[in-house]
Amino acid sequence: MRISVILGHPKVGSFNHAIAVAAVEVLESNGHDVVFHDLYQEKFEPILPDSEMLKGAPLDPAVQMHCDEIAAADGIVIVHPNWWGQPPAILKGWVDRVIRPGVAYEFLEEDGGEGVPIGLLKAKMALIFNTSNTPEERELEAFGDPLETLWKNCVFDLCGVADVRRKTYSVVVTSKPEERRSWLADVRDIVGSHFPP
Repeated sequence: MRISVILGHPKVGSFNHAIAVAAVEVLESNGHDVVFHDLYQEKFEPILPDSEMLKGAPLDPAVQMHCDEIAAADGIVIVHPNWWGQPPAILKGWVDRVIRPGVAYEFLEEDGGEGVPIGLLKAKMALIFNTSNTPEERELEAFGDPLETLWKNCVFDLCGVADVRRKTYSVVVTSKPEERRSWLADVRDIVGSHFPP
């Protein structure tokens, strides 16, 4: 299988990086073709210009590469921290520019864009790994779960990805090395069980 792994965290050596590396290692050891992007290290340009908004618009070559890769992916893994109930801006910009009409979804011919789109992504599974510095109970009580709504309902369900799983590890800022090792073992188990050899 071809799996796209997308990382959105600015600090090299962060726990998010460790999650992404663990996921890539498991996927490769299971024989999958992995395409990995560290958006910050690649300096992905997140700002969507108006010239790219319409379906079929000419795209920057780097954006076109991302579009081609996500369209060809059999599975998707996204790794990012929870910042204000959202992904970092660079990852939101990746969604804006890559999860686009004609690549990830389209509307029926007579639909002017006001209806429900038809998903075009061929991936059947998406895994999202998040980190947080808020305890889970307080996160749910105070804020609900906006990242679940965003990734499952607003992005992947509308783009045809039927199975979306998300896991959050918290509280990272006060976690001990043994706790992080346990979390990384959990990442490996989740990735390996959903993308077996």
